[in-house]
Amino acid sequence: MQILSGVGRSKYIPLLILFALAIFQSCKKDPDTMTNQELYKALSKEKNYSKILDFARDAGIDTTKFAYTEKNTPVFALLEEVGFGHKPDLRYTEKKIQADTVVLRAAAVQLVKGKSVEEVMEQLEPVFPVYNHLKVHYKRLLSENKKDSAAVVANSLNAYRWIHRQSKGSPRFVMVNIRGAYLTAMDSAGKNVLSMRTVVGKQDTQTPTIDTYATSIVTHPYWNVPKSIAIKEIFPKAASDPEYLSRNRIEIIDTKGEAVNPEDVDWEELTAEKFPYRFRQETGGDNSLGLLKVEIKNPLAIYLHDTNARYLFKSNQRWRSHGCVRVQHPTELANYMAGTKLLDNDFLTEPDTVSIPPKWHKLKARIPVFLFYLGADCNEKGDLLYFADVYKRGLPKV
Repeated sequence: MQILSGVGRSKYIPLLILFALAIFQSCKKDPDTMTNQELYKALSKEKNYSKILDFARDAGIDTTKFAYTEKNTPVFALLEEVGFGHKPDLRYTEKKIQADTVVLRAAAVQLVKGKSVEEVMEQLEPVFPVYNHLKVHYKRLLSENKKDSAAVVANSLNAYRWIHRQSKGSPRFVMVNIRGAYLTAMDSAGKNVLSMRTVVGKQDTQTPTIDTYATSIVTHPYWNVPKSIAIKEIFPKAASDPEYLSRNRIEIIDTKGEAVNPEDVDWEELTAEKFPYRFRQETGGDNSLGLLKVEIKNPLAIYLHDTNARYLFKSNQRWRSHGCVRVQHPTELANYMAGTKLLDNDFLTEPDTVSIPPKWHKLKARIPVFLFYLGADCNEKGDLLYFADVYKRGLPKV
């Protein structure tokens, strides 16, 4: 029997190693076929998870609630936070959209396959240019030990992650920053297509934060006076001045929706609190809503609209409304929301005395509308802008 020499045996060692590696690889499970639980276990290892935590911190995420523990590591919750954020400070939300679990799983699979955390997470995050600009500024502020300013920027980063969640499948969306009194309209990739000034609520009639969607464009809208304004402002003036209503083209409407002659109302016997009617201002350029209104779904009687006081857009002090949002370029906004040329540019030049019945233009696509109170944002150049805390709310909760 012939025995191989040491030299003869040694030349087979590389083959044995390759064979062993082949067996190991064949036994190793393909991440694409792993269950979510198996992906979770693979990513829950401290070394792997710490890299995801580091990335999240650099994106302005408070990672304390996502901390690593041997018993429970919230891997998928952290991935969701990176991509889709958490609910900001909102007074009203029409509907919370669930995070895209297919996208989250795909990210987990790529991470288990060994793709870099930075590459995977950046694909998971919003692609909005403004979001990327804010991230750069956030890291800079931390390096400069400006923690309060960084917290303000972190709040804005989460707002855009929330927009990424809530605008899923929408061709475009609109964001109003109450604190900055401006509006930006963006496409699905977050590219700024339209910008304009707004007039928003005063300190005592603040514009509420809302996450909802636009339903229709109304041309030549009536102004159905809100009860609070009717009680505080309209009724006292109408009761003391017989010509006030006719001068301002305001009608008295009964419970049947029919107009009532002001001379038939016994003003001395009625009070603002026990007034069985409502006020409605006739359509036309002198209407408080102007010639156009964008209806957004919410129970707070808030909408976007034109105004008969367009001179206010020239001012830097634009916290002047009763709560609704007056927009500087209503025609352009309506056309953008509709995705087509709904109105001509000369629509707003109609005579003040013209009274045309309202017309509703239902939007074919659901257009998300966000009313946020953001202390920081970026312009198209990437410059970081700060806005005064006009409602005195203090530092935001990230």
